[in-house]
This record gives sequence, structure tokens and C-alpha cells, in this order.
Amino acid sequence: MQTVKMNTSWKLKSSVTNNKALMLNGSSAIQSCTCNEYQHGSIFLEENTLLLLKEGIFKIRYGNTEYRIYKNQIVFLKKDILIYYETESHADHPINIEYLIFSLKDELVKEFTKLSELSMVYERESTAVTVNTVDARLSKYVDSLEFYLIEPERMEASLIKIKLLELLFCLTGNNQKILGQLLDLRDHFRSNITTTVEENILNSLSLNQLAVLSGRSLSSFRRDFLAIYNMPPSQWIRQKRLEKAQELLLNTTMKVTDVCYTIGFENIAHFSRLFKSRFRYSPSEFRMNTHVA
Repeated sequence: MQTVKMNTSWKLKSSVTNNKALMLNGSSAIQSCTCNEYQHGSIFLEENTLLLLKEGIFKIRYGNTEYRIYKNQIVFLKKDILIYYETESHADHPINIEYLIFSLKDELVKEFTKLSELSMVYERESTAVTVNTVDARLSKYVDSLEFYLIEPERMEASLIKIKLLELLFCLTGNNQKILGQLLDLRDHFRSNITTTVEENILNSLSLNQLAVLSGRSLSSFRRDFLAIYNMPPSQWIRQKRLEKAQELLLNTTMKVTDVCYTIGFENIAHFSRLFKSRFRYSPSEFRMNTHVA
């Protein structure tokens, strides 16, 4: 399963046949994408994000909860979380996914708060994922984006910013819950460090991203991890990944390269070197010596 950083673009691998983006300060602010093949993977979200589905079915999983997003629904995804996605089709129809992605930086949200002078009552606990139906006001807003996406590279940054602010004003109608979550800029609750690490052991996330997911600074993450596992996080994660590689080489016929990428390594030579240091044999030699075809 592929993990990608959500910073400048969101796209479903090579199956995205039409991907247009309006850029703001070097980052993608509004994206229009289509996809016609089955895809799945994981994404680490670095910004508060809105996904508006224009066509098809889209599945998102956060933690143990799965959300099925349908046509004309919008989903709010809070920043600093890891989600899993999957495209889905109707029984007798091919996959045809069309969606818009809006990346909303805190600075823009703060500016909207000053402009709107809204008085929001925040829920006691912030919700990472919120789904709602697209109303008529929001639908008209989506229609207005078609002109801007014809030649996105020619759109002025100031105009793109205005369109993002317009989106937030559109949410003041029937999407108060989403807006409330979006405007809640309080720090996240510090999640269980054991759960965070062990759920993401095979994802190629950096220590800094794991720290963010657990609601800690990098130094606090290292300190708390050491107190729990009596081992630095990088060493423990490497050890667990190599143990998983050993298991896959023993019990499956996966290619060594596939094993490498499956357990979160991105360099086959580095993986082979670490494996040999841990088990005395290279991955290929280990498989041959254990008589696994």
C-alpha cells in the first residue's frame, strides 16, 4: 500500500486521467480529478482538507471507522491524520470517480474568521472526519469553478484565494458542522503512542509524521517512545519491519522487491543490507536456505 504526503497534490496514482490544480503560494489549493480504475492507498494529510465527490463512490477509513462517500457529498478531513482510501463502483458499472479537493491552510481559515465575524460554538472533542450532503448553494459554487479550471495556470493567486474564502462562506448554510470543525484550530488530543506506531508500522512515514499523528513534538515522541519500549523508535521500527520481512519470505512467494516495499522500505539495497545484518543472510539467501520456492 502506497503512502503519500499530502502537501502539494492529491491524486490516485497513474489512473488519474484529468488532474487540474489551482495553485496558491506554491501549493495546490483546489484540484479537480477524475479516475477510472480501482485504486487504494493511504495519505498523510498536512492541511485541513475538503473532498467533494461529483461522481462515483469513494471509501475512506480513519482508525477503525470506514466512511463511504457518495455523489454530491462533501467530507471534511482534519489535518495531521493518516487516512486510507479506496475507489468503488456499482455492481454493473465501471469505476468513474470525479472529485474536487480543497486544501485549507490555517492562515486562510483565520482570515475567514475575521471577515465573517461568525460566533461558533465548538464541540468538546474535535472530529477528524465529517461527512455531509452538498446543498444548492455549494453546488452552484462548484459550477462556478469550471471556468477557473479551464486554464488553471493563468489564474491569479489573489483570485484563487477569494474562491477559497467563498467556499467557506458557502459552508455557513447547511454545513455548519463541517465549518465548525474547520474553524476549530485547537491542538489535537495526544493519542496513544503505542496505537499510533503499531498501526502504522508498515507505512513509510517519517518519525516526525508519527510524532504529529500522536499529537507530540518530535522530542516528546522520542522520549515517550523510549519510556514505553526501552528502545529508540527508529531502531524498534526497523526491527519490527525486518521481522515482518522474515515472515513474508518464509510464508509467501512474494518477490524480494515486493517484500521490501510492502514493509515500508524504499531502497532494495538498503533493505537487503539491514536484513543480512539482522539474520546473517541476504533476503534471497534466506529464502533459499529455508527451501521456500
